[in-house]
Amino acid sequence: MITVTKPSLPDFEKVRPYLEQIWETKLLSNNGPLHAELEHQLADRLGVEHVSLFCNATVALITAQQALGVSGEVITTPYSFVATAHAIHWMRNIPVFVDVEPDSLCLDPAMVEAAITENTKAIMPLHCYGNTCATAALQRVADQYNLKIIYDACHSFGVDDEDGTVLRHGDISVVSFHATKVFNTFEGGLLVSRSAELKARVDHLKNFGFENEVSVVGPGINGKMSEFNAAVGLAQLTEFDAVLAKRGALDRLYRELLAPVRGIRCQSPIRQTKRNFAYFPIFVENEYPMSRDDLYRRLLENGVHSRRYFYPLISDFPPYHELESAQITRLPVAAAASNKVICLPLYADLLADEVRHVCSVIRGII
Repeated sequence: MITVTKPSLPDFEKVRPYLEQIWETKLLSNNGPLHAELEHQLADRLGVEHVSLFCNATVALITAQQALGVSGEVITTPYSFVATAHAIHWMRNIPVFVDVEPDSLCLDPAMVEAAITENTKAIMPLHCYGNTCATAALQRVADQYNLKIIYDACHSFGVDDEDGTVLRHGDISVVSFHATKVFNTFEGGLLVSRSAELKARVDHLKNFGFENEVSVVGPGINGKMSEFNAAVGLAQLTEFDAVLAKRGALDRLYRELLAPVRGIRCQSPIRQTKRNFAYFPIFVENEYPMSRDDLYRRLLENGVHSRRYFYPLISDFPPYHELESAQITRLPVAAAASNKVICLPLYADLLADEVRHVCSVIRGII
């Protein structure tokens, strides 16, 4: 079976010295030296100043809302992994779903503005598949209505737009380091704050709210990254450029082989100047001889496990489908994408011949 993704792992010998240091010092957590070093290296590599490592991105999204004092309605996307809305729900905030742009599949700023009420407190957009949101337009809306912006940038490690890293946008950006991501620490996440003051609050809240041994500044959570995960991250960073190059070559091969196929449209990069090749989504259009779901099953029959990212929409799931904003008539673009898009296998260890096999199944139907 060719799986939709497979984690990249560093050479174990690069990890070994960090593990020996952990065993020698017995510093396992609580912002140890490897944690500090990874924060420093990530800030330098990504071109951001105020970074906080987390045990995972979901906890980081929850903490982001708490640090910004968000309490009320949060406008977000229905076209994402369900953790985006779950993080809002965990803070007892109310997700308000609005439609997405047809090409980027990121939040449509016009739809965001139309959904604002007196209870709206924040916007949580997703840089979908690494495509950059319409950040300038979203910021204008946020400034006009005095809203916070928390970017779910879980797909966007290493992505730049024309002015630099996409992680500089909004009040906070959150990146996932889950095993399925282009850069992973097995489990983990990164929160980028706009200011040093905000980072300090975030760092207190992710450590139970402790300011020092005898002072708690808020009802925080245990969101810290362990030294083991930081060790994996430090080793991964040394190989990230090579991983990116391999993924980029496979992306180009897919586009070459699928370009002639009627009814198959590869998603073009939107507002990116530097890509991370996190996913390879295609649109299965009406001109193709079978539906997206039939193609999904045909690929499985031929040893290819693709994924229907994102199907169903978050708004279709039981925790959310009763919300007024979840009605399908309000989300036609997201609903259409959810029924057309399929993500093909893409990871650094994927072989060119495996890509050719995937494409031969898709082309063979015609």
